[in-house]
Amino acid sequence: MEIRWNLSGMEIERESFRVIESECDLHTRLPAPEWRVARRLIHTTADLRIADTLAFRRDAIGSGLRALRTGAPIFCDSKMIRAGLSVERLRKLNPGYGPERLHCFISDPDVIARAKAEGRTRALCAAEKARPLLDGSIVLIGNAPLALARIARYIQEEGVRPALVVGMPVGFVNVVESKELLARCDVPQIVLEGRRGGSALAVTTLHAVMESA
Repeated sequence: MEIRWNLSGMEIERESFRVIESECDLHTRLPAPEWRVARRLIHTTADLRIADTLAFRRDAIGSGLRALRTGAPIFCDSKMIRAGLSVERLRKLNPGYGPERLHCFISDPDVIARAKAEGRTRALCAAEKARPLLDGSIVLIGNAPLALARIARYIQEEGVRPALVVGMPVGFVNVVESKELLARCDVPQIVLEGRRGGSALAVTTLHAVMESA
């Protein structure tokens, strides 16, 4: 097998998608917007099986697009997600998007101090700080299951209504449980069930949602 040196980035992506669609028949069974998300996640991980654990609930893509077009705030549980989001792409849906609408409180001094004083994780305290902006927002969780669980509790107990929750924390502790808690919430959501997830996948998911605009 030889390296193909003369391919452009666009050609590499096109060929990757061709290979994915030749090896995965989900594109014949999923609605096109959902397939775009699944395809992007497969492309990001080079794992066809990741699509088997992908769940779309309550008009997730439609609701997410409507929120993005109105310039809804975006809450991220990690700085990696905030850094990975393309403001240029967001501005194609709403010119008003800027870094100030991408919220991540994980390194805020008050969050750090509270977490230390109360013996809790910074991610949990950051999710609690985000409470005032959650209604109508986009929530991207790619790292911290406790942040996802706290937001799910706000939805269940206080009637908070995000426009879209991308629930993709990764790991072995509280991860499956937090996703199951979100599944019981009556809000639009895109979830990778089980232990898999990650900040890069949460970013990929929102970018893929935007492809359906």
